[in-house]
Amino acid sequence: MVTDMLMNTFGPNRNPIDIDPEETGEWREALRAVLETQGPERAAFILDALRDQARRDRVRWIPRMETAYVNTIGADEQPDFPGDLALEQRLCAIMRWNAIAMVLRANAAYGELGGHIASYASAADLFEVGFNHFFHAGSASCPGRGDLVFFQPHSAPGVYARAFLEGRLDAHDLAHYRQELRGPAEGARGLSSYPHPYLMPDFWQFPTGSMGIGPISSIYQARFMRYLTHRNLLDCASRKVWGVFGDGEMDEPESMSALTLAAREGLDNLVWVVNCNLQRLDGPVRGNGRIIGELERLFSGAGWHVIKVLWGSDWDGLFARDIDGALANALAETVDGQMQTFAAKDGRYNRENFFGRNDALARLVQGLTDEQIDQLRRGGHDLVKIHAAYAAAARHAGQPTVILAHTKKGYGMGSAGQGRMTTHSHKKFGTNDLLAFRDRFDLPLSDAQIQDLAFYKPADDSPEMRYLHGRRKALGGYLPSRRTDADRPPVPPCDSYARFALASDGREISTTMAFVRMLGSLMKDAALGPRVVPIVADEARTFGMANLFKQVGIYSSVGQRYEPEDIGSMLSYREARDGQILEEGISEAGAISSWVAAATSYSVHGIAMLPFYIYYSMFGFQRVGDLIWAAADQRPRGFLIGATSGRTTLAGEGLQHQDGTSHLHAATIPNCKAYDPAFACELAVIVDHGMREMLEEQQDVFYYITVMNENYGQPPLPAGANEHILRGGYLYAGIGSAQASERVTLLGSGAILPEVLRAAEILAGLGFGCDVLSITSWSELARDGRRAEEAGLCGEPADAPHITQLLRHCAGPVIAASDYVRAVPEAIRAYVPQGRRYFTLGTDGFGRSDTRSELRRFFGVDAKAVVDAALAVSGASA
Repeated sequence: MVTDMLMNTFGPNRNPIDIDPEETGEWREALRAVLETQGPERAAFILDALRDQARRDRVRWIPRMETAYVNTIGADEQPDFPGDLALEQRLCAIMRWNAIAMVLRANAAYGELGGHIASYASAADLFEVGFNHFFHAGSASCPGRGDLVFFQPHSAPGVYARAFLEGRLDAHDLAHYRQELRGPAEGARGLSSYPHPYLMPDFWQFPTGSMGIGPISSIYQARFMRYLTHRNLLDCASRKVWGVFGDGEMDEPESMSALTLAAREGLDNLVWVVNCNLQRLDGPVRGNGRIIGELERLFSGAGWHVIKVLWGSDWDGLFARDIDGALANALAETVDGQMQTFAAKDGRYNRENFFGRNDALARLVQGLTDEQIDQLRRGGHDLVKIHAAYAAAARHAGQPTVILAHTKKGYGMGSAGQGRMTTHSHKKFGTNDLLAFRDRFDLPLSDAQIQDLAFYKPADDSPEMRYLHGRRKALGGYLPSRRTDADRPPVPPCDSYARFALASDGREISTTMAFVRMLGSLMKDAALGPRVVPIVADEARTFGMANLFKQVGIYSSVGQRYEPEDIGSMLSYREARDGQILEEGISEAGAISSWVAAATSYSVHGIAMLPFYIYYSMFGFQRVGDLIWAAADQRPRGFLIGATSGRTTLAGEGLQHQDGTSHLHAATIPNCKAYDPAFACELAVIVDHGMREMLEEQQDVFYYITVMNENYGQPPLPAGANEHILRGGYLYAGIGSAQASERVTLLGSGAILPEVLRAAEILAGLGFGCDVLSITSWSELARDGRRAEEAGLCGEPADAPHITQLLRHCAGPVIAASDYVRAVPEAIRAYVPQGRRYFTLGTDGFGRSDTRSELRRFFGVDAKAVVDAALAVSGASA
């Protein structure tokens, strides 16, 4: 009964009624006395001691993770603002105008182009404080590539507007916003809708257009910087990762999925700024709640340092006079839906409906006019408050920091869109709205210039321009900016690490184990070895990689603080501060984000790394396809290894583990080269070429290679096969009599090629002559065919597609089989010589749990199915 009473009084649903106000007052006075005489550190110690005592006495009390709805940094704690406040405000106003003009001009000319105004309107001040005071581009104090900055994607027009003032874009470029085809044709640079490094490879660093991907990527980039530092590859100690994201974006699972990793790793080189304009595309982020309070609880609970920037400097006087806490209580009781209504309404409405709630609130604004109430700024629009928060975040040690900045969506848009439900998609302004915007921000533009949506740039020798360039010079240069001047580590000869595969004598081994053996040898190479980054998602033992634990260690920022249970084993689990393996736990999203950080290191850090992410192939494209697509946008260089691949290779695991479609997904990504080798010698040729293409030639491609856990005899590399392997296929063997009247051509890839070879032996026994082609890449064959077609359409001379040439040297109907859905081998149908029957076998449908032989029989991709298909299409009978 006592426990129930304590839970009711102090638990999550504790009763707010104070049954003894006098005693409560005494406790408060005691705490205040400690603060005044001994300081906040002593007060915090006593509070911790009381909490510990309460837990020992089984008082089930949990402190609230949410603080009052006021600024974390008090007015008396703010540092002096180090810049020219008036100049920065003028510059920001100019950028606001150019961003609006850019979007409005594009939509006036081509109404379907779209574009966003309101997001940048809310985030402009958050960006500008960073640009003017914190975002380093590399300097004596911040060497190398400088800070990494992830920009809220819908605010891209504002970043272009700044680049225009900086002289990196001109007015003609701005006039071609979202016109990436028309722009170059008209002598301009077409500007992409959102940050897209693939489309603007010298400008944008990080793609953030798909919500949630920017946040998780920023965490793993920050962790990878620590990895480089701890492994003595590159000193990143003075650099930070900044991310400006939206409060609505925090609903994405990817945004939240790695918060505890950032805290666990103590990533104090990471700062998030969450633009809390309280509104997503359709309406409030939390209409009936408060997203800022929710995010504070979430981040605090995850171990982040939280700084709230809620109210501007013009609120300081109101809070100072609010002796009884009436203002703080009223703000805490206002849900976001109502807060947005206040944002959309004028000063009179706010006086009557917010400050008119009670006499105490009304007295606070007695000396203010309606216009002054209307001009009360939220903290995210006050450069002084923002700077104080950024400065505190930059010097905070031991934790990642999140700044929750309260803003108004569509800030400054007035009746045209400020705080309105439709403001996200607002892209049209009436003349009066534009004139009001000019007057609101005191822009030096005539009525005619406003109506013409003229871009504005102050004279080069104006105070504004001198200040803008001076601030960026002090911070090392201009951002965003993407560079590719990385070093070129030498790739060792293939024979030095894959001799066993190139000259195999038929030994039985799986291609997965062949890959692991190659990987281990590569990491021993003096030049390239340290650049190799093995990445797994809690599956290293599954793939036979446990021997690497001792060899190179598992990366841990704190080393190994325990004695592992298997310490005496040759395969013992070894964590180390300079460990090379990134073991990401059960998180495919985290593992692919680590891969992206390593695969883009050549650009982000100027040091080329070589990541290999090995995983169950089913948990790649199908599971984190959006992250892989965003990675492609970022021009990565590295290997994705889809292990235990195919629908029948993994056998007993069943439906959700058996991959039949990853090669279909991979084929849709232009800079992804996908291969399904059957033999270790083919794998070695592909890995060797990929490393040379990415490291030595510095081509912006990445490789997806599927490997299997099935043991079978491995042949040596056929003479002269290298080029054909890379192009997608080669004639592996002729089986049966070359003079046989019945001939058939059999195509197979990956784990199904051995079935095709067995089928060829059976058919040879039936009097057939069989040509067997090993298909290493269906998608590369299809791309080669399309290139030949396109050249022909343009009247250019072109060789026949590679697969066409291969098949011309063979005879009879063509049977193609793989461990993937039939759409994979169907990709080359158009390039089969005319008059040749083409029949495909695949693993369409859902997977099952059973043995490999039963599964292959069920899906119709075993040797018997290949034989039956050959007999059927040739018109013969067994």
